[in-house]
Amino acid sequence: MPITADFHMHSSFSGDSDTPMEKMILKGIELGLTHMCFTEHNDFDFPVTEETPEGIFDLNPDAYLFDLLKYRQKYEDRINILFGMELGLQPHLFRQNSILAKGYDFDFIIGSSHICNKKDPYYPPFYEGRSEEEAYLEYFESVLENIKKFSNFDVYGHLDYVVRYGPNKDQNYTFEHYQDILDPILKQLIENGKGIELNTGGLKNGLKEFNPCSAILKRYREFGGEIITLGSDAHVTDNIAAQFEKAADVLKDCGFKYYTIFEKRVPEFKRF
Repeated sequence: MPITADFHMHSSFSGDSDTPMEKMILKGIELGLTHMCFTEHNDFDFPVTEETPEGIFDLNPDAYLFDLLKYRQKYEDRINILFGMELGLQPHLFRQNSILAKGYDFDFIIGSSHICNKKDPYYPPFYEGRSEEEAYLEYFESVLENIKKFSNFDVYGHLDYVVRYGPNKDQNYTFEHYQDILDPILKQLIENGKGIELNTGGLKNGLKEFNPCSAILKRYREFGGEIITLGSDAHVTDNIAAQFEKAADVLKDCGFKYYTIFEKRVPEFKRF
């Protein structure tokens, strides 16, 4: 396997997973991974619904770290287990997110936009009463606002996440159609010294391509971007390192010779 590090996964410490951490680790060892970074969810002020009760994505970092350190020691001769977080970005959460990010010695932080203007693109109401294009554009505009206001993360996660859940998903979606907003996003990330991730989870949602699409990956590379991590977004063992061989081919086609891992927030480049 050309890529042996999965840097986006969730266990039962995330509100949308029931999988024990140790079970995830054992599967990673079975697959031949050398590094696994758990990136448990923290999304302050997540909209409350019947499906998402209050506080469902409020991480308990102490309990999470306790178990992670226990398993890191138990399996240290077989795999490197890293302490990460997927931090939900919203402009008004700057202070809360800053305190959390600085409060623990994370190895890696993904900045992600799961909520757009207090609405969740996962649910159909986000798209109702307007065109799909208008909904996608609002999401990308919120991403740019987020990364201008908050920069204590290492890579931006699943950049075109919104297309996973649109009425037509990525059937009519192209980079060129949204280039006027996507270019500034990529330039801002590079200016801030941030990377992006290739998230393979989109394929299981019925997309034609990974998140982000290959045209975005190429554009990031054209602008001089070099930091790119690989993440399966696995919440269950079956999805760990899913489609990583295909992902390696995509990245090579987009001009990348290396992928990136992090430890203690410091990037290290690994050749395919």
